[in-house]
Formats: sequence, C-alpha cells, structure tokens
Amino acid sequence: MKKIFLFTLSGLLSVSSWVSAQNIKYPKTDTIKQVDDYFGTKISDPYRWLENDTAKAVMQWVDQENAVTEGYLSTVPYRDKIKTRLKELQNYTKIGSPFKKGNYLYYSKNDGLQNQAVIYRHALNNELPTINSENDEVFIDPNLYAKDGTVSLGGMQFNKENTLMTYTLAKAGSDWQTMYVKDVITGRVLADTIRWVKFGGTTWHGNGFFYSGYPKPDEKKMYSNESVNQKVYYHTLGTPQSEDQIVYEDDAHAHRYYSVYTTEEERYLFLDISEGTYGTELWYKDIDGGEWKLLFAGFENEYSVIDTYGDNLYVLTNDHAPNKHLVRMNINENNNENWTIIIPEQEMVLDGVGLANKHFFAHYLQDAKALVTEYGLDGEKIRGIDLPGIGTISSFGGERLDNDFYYTFNTFTSPASIFHYNCENGMSDLYKAPELKYNPDDYVTEQVFYNSTDGAKVPMFIVHKKGIKLDGNNPCLLYSYGGFSINLTPSYSASRMLFLENGGIYAMPNIRGGNEYGEKWHKGGMLENKQQVFNDFITAAEWLIKNKYTSKSKLAISGRSNGGLLIGACMTQRPDLFKVALPGVGVLDMLRYHKFTVGWGWSVEYGNSDSKEAFNYLIKYSPLHNVRKAAYPATLVTTGDHDDRVVPAHSFKFAATLQKNNTGKNPSLIRIDKSAGHGAGKPLSKQIDEDTDVWSFVFYNLGMNY
Repeated sequence: MKKIFLFTLSGLLSVSSWVSAQNIKYPKTDTIKQVDDYFGTKISDPYRWLENDTAKAVMQWVDQENAVTEGYLSTVPYRDKIKTRLKELQNYTKIGSPFKKGNYLYYSKNDGLQNQAVIYRHALNNELPTINSENDEVFIDPNLYAKDGTVSLGGMQFNKENTLMTYTLAKAGSDWQTMYVKDVITGRVLADTIRWVKFGGTTWHGNGFFYSGYPKPDEKKMYSNESVNQKVYYHTLGTPQSEDQIVYEDDAHAHRYYSVYTTEEERYLFLDISEGTYGTELWYKDIDGGEWKLLFAGFENEYSVIDTYGDNLYVLTNDHAPNKHLVRMNINENNNENWTIIIPEQEMVLDGVGLANKHFFAHYLQDAKALVTEYGLDGEKIRGIDLPGIGTISSFGGERLDNDFYYTFNTFTSPASIFHYNCENGMSDLYKAPELKYNPDDYVTEQVFYNSTDGAKVPMFIVHKKGIKLDGNNPCLLYSYGGFSINLTPSYSASRMLFLENGGIYAMPNIRGGNEYGEKWHKGGMLENKQQVFNDFITAAEWLIKNKYTSKSKLAISGRSNGGLLIGACMTQRPDLFKVALPGVGVLDMLRYHKFTVGWGWSVEYGNSDSKEAFNYLIKYSPLHNVRKAAYPATLVTTGDHDDRVVPAHSFKFAATLQKNNTGKNPSLIRIDKSAGHGAGKPLSKQIDEDTDVWSFVFYNLGMNY
C-alpha cells in the first residue's frame, strides 16, 4: 500500500525572489514536504502543489514561467522571419479525402490559414464531381463558434437514410465534447444536445442513436479529475438528455471504456469493452432488444467486426495471429475453432481493412510503408493496388456497395494528394493535388536499418535535401513515439519543411512499442520492457552520429505525449548525447499518471505504481524521478493548460525539477499554451505560434543560421 503524508504549503511564490542559472532568472518555485511511501521506498514530491492547475498560485507560476520563456525567445534575432516563413508554408489549400453520403460528396477544406478546416458538400450527378468549386455548399464551419478558433469539430455520423447526422464540438483542445444533431436536408440544427462525451462515436438506429457518455464532472476539476463510470446510452430525438436510456453499464468496473457500433445491415449491436489502450472484449445483441451475449472474452487480444452478412461476421483480430488476420465466423458459434480464415496472417502487419464493391481492401505495413491488396468475400486475391510511392494512405475504402471511392496519399515532403479509385478496373487516378511553394523533388527520403542493444533490426526513415554532405556538421531532429501499438509512417508537416529547407535532417526510427511489426514489436516495448524503447531511440542517435549524419552538438530530439515520455527518459539517461530536447505534452511522472483523467487506461501499457512489481521498474525510468544534478540539453518543455489527456502537471513538475538541477549552460524552459489541450483541434494560428517558438529555440541552440 502507498501512504501519503502531506504537509502545509506556505509562500508558494515569491515574485521578488529568483533562482539564477545560466544567465536566465527562473521563477522561484517553492517546495512542500510531500513524501509518498511506495512499498517501503520513500519518494519526495516537492512540487505536488503544481498539480492543482486551477489554483491561483499555480496560474501565477504559469504566467511567470511563460514570461521567462518569452524573454529568452524574444532574443532570437530571426524569430519573426521564422514565423513569416511558417505562414507561407502553411498557406496552401488543404483538402481532406471526400466521402459519399446520399446525394452529396462531403469533404473538409482549409483555404490556407483558417484556424479550423470547414466541411463542404458537393451535389452528386452522373459525372465525376469537381470539388472545391464555387457551387459547393458550406456544411459546417467550426470557425464561426469562436473568434480565436479554439472550438474544433470532432466526429460526424450519418443515419442510414443520410437525412440526419450527429457532430461533436470541443473547446480549447479538451477531450470533453458536446454532441449536436443536424438535419442534413434542411441544414437545421435540432434542439437535441448531448454533453459530457469523450472516446466514443455515435451509432444511429430508429428514431435516435446510441452513444457513450460520462456522468457530469465537477466542472472546477473537469480537466484533471479521473473520468470514470462511462455508460452506453440511447437518445430518442426530441427528448432531453436526462431521459436517455442506459443500454449498458457496469459500476463494478469503473475504469473501463465502452463503445457500441453496428454494420450496414444494422441487425446486431456490438459492444466493445476495454480496460485501457490495448485489448478488447466483444459482446453483441439484437439491435432492437434482447440480452447481451459474449462473443470474445477480454483482454488478451483485439477484435473488430468489419462487416456482417446475416449471421456471418467478418472479424479483424490478432487472436492466434500477432500480425492480424481477417476471419469469418457464424455468430452462433462464437469461438476460434469454428472460424474460417479469409485473409491469412502474413509477415507484414495487417493494419486495417476497408470495404467497397463487396470486396475487402487489406491495408498492410511493409517496414512501415503502406501496401494495399484487394480480396473477395471468400479470401480470393483480386489484385495488388499500385500506390504512388513510399508514403501513407488514409480512407482507403467506402461503403459495401460503392463501386468507387477516394483516398489520400502523403509523404514526408508532399502533403496529401487525393486519388480516385475505380473498383471495376482497379485503377487509381490523381484527383486533386496541392499547390506548393517549393519543389518536393529537391528532397530525398531513405530508409536505413540499425541494430539495437538486443540485436533487433530497427528501421529508420531519414529525410533531407539532395546532395547533403555527411560530415557530421548537419543539424538533425530525431523524432519518435514508441508505444500503445501506434505506427509511425511517412507523413507531411509544413512546419518540418522549414527545418529541411535550411539544411536540417529529419530522422524517424520505428522503435519498439509501436505495431510496425505486429504485436511482438508492441509488447517488446511495454510494461517491464519499456526501457527497450529508450534503448532503441538512443541507439538511433548513436547510429546517426557514427555515420556522420550529425554530431552531439547538432542533434535535437523531439516527441509528444508518450513520445514526450520518450524524450524525458532519454535526456535524463543520456544528457551528454543531445544538444536540444523537446518533450511535448509528455507523460513525465510515471508514479502518478494514473491518478488523472483517463490515465488509468494506460496501465495496460505501462503498469502503475499501485503494484510493487510495476513500481520497481517505473521508478527506474520515470523522467521526473531521474532528474539529477547534471548538465542537460537545451530543453523546451511544451504543454497546454487545458490538456485533459496528459495533464499539464507532468510538464510543470518536470520543468521545475529540471530548472533546480541543471548545472550546465543550456536553458531549461517551459512554454504553457493558454486555451490549448493535448493537440487535437488546435487552431492553426496557435500551431504556428508554437512552431515559431520551437523552431526558434532549435535553430538558436543548434547554431543554425536563418
């Protein structure tokens, strides 16, 4: 058991008292006598008071830290020029992959520097539609809801008749969303409003829809308190939320996620239950009533119903197939002994399956590169799909009877182009390409493989200008994630182009913890194996230095969220190896992460300190608890004051500890964005502001000229 001893806090902030370090006057961050007992090990937590992010003293501390960071960044002579160039790079028309619903083609578009993308629709006729025309209708414009662009659009779900749809809006980057209903025919927004939803979509049926929601939180602590007791509801149109029917609840397991979905046939309702970010339990029932029946017990594997034909289910799973396979089974014979393998497991990871023309489109990852194969309902291979090159696809598929659809393809140096796929002949035609203010052909992407500490071969993408000299003098940004079975594939960033066009090298290793090589690769970097993730990343840095791509004095490292944990762990384990460190919205206190919002759901990935076994390995790498007196890289911690995914207390406590213990000449700064969350839905203006500060910090500390 863990016992908490909390003593009083006095004089938290003294504005006139400063700590001088490296010619930067950091705010004085007072300490409290907070000691936790973990299975006989006493751990001090002197900055526990910073967890109360709505307290006046904490808000004062935030303002003072931001003032110090702004004072430092204001001395970077080319900061304004960087911002001007970032605006130029972002100022192009961005169009999302179109999708058909009823008599319309819907798509998202940002004219260039709009804070939020706008949803448009185009009336369909017998010809291939030309989107982005003057006749296209604005369907939803999130920019109208807030002058500063801090209201963002979440998911949209249409009913079967395509006459009604739900959509969600989030404020200031929070995970909390409010759901609205819109009449697709008239454009009128109905009175139905659903609050306190997160992590769950909408499933329409009859005169209403199913959704997952939480009890109303304490609004004073809605961004930090645990989110528990999620339930599944059915909302009948025209009635208040208070009358919504509870379809599923389980108060005995408050720390679980619940979501429901159906297939196009709308015969069965499927209930997905998870205890965290990996592993599912799957139940089902007749959509019009009846009892819930267990289909697959949790939580060792993952299951997702792709489609149904009567009592036959097509299920994508890693049960008996770590790289996943697609199986067909009769719903009345729900065990893996009676299923038929439709798309067998391969050495490549089966990352997803799309539908169209009564065929399956299997999306594979081959060394983290996209590959697509088309299959029939019985598993016969129809054809391989030719893709434009090394890159990432999205939205590859449509609805069951569609004979064509649209998808996007992007690379490290080219933003998403839209392609039209014809199911009859298997041909992809370029439908819409972005207009750029630079030549992507000036850059090259290569993939190398290096051996990690345990001998495993790890792939790494490297992007740079053509003709670059490998003399060890190139500035390099090393980025990765390494967790939660999330894959890193080639993707475009307008902001990153600023670094590349100024001679920078971008390197992205596919380290353990992701799913690039299936569940074995994921499990090789989770729980007690988490240190291997950091070893993979550190080895990537050493490989880049050994092969003269860069040097210690020219190497910056970056990661966000779980990637922020990666950066925090690596910079505290090897502070000598990097010149710049950028831990963004990071999980940095590994002993208390599960105490906030939905952090409990990450226990399946990390383990948590309520377990002695987990405590023993968490304490060894927890970034907050491994800061010691040392010379650290130039560090810019970034977070948002409305981040209710990874609460800002992680970054607050880490920055304060780093400022106290950094004995070197490099700065230890924190940038706290106001009215911003974990990252999703962040207005473009705020993205540009943050990118300006991050790149100014990187350029300045790597000695780059602009």
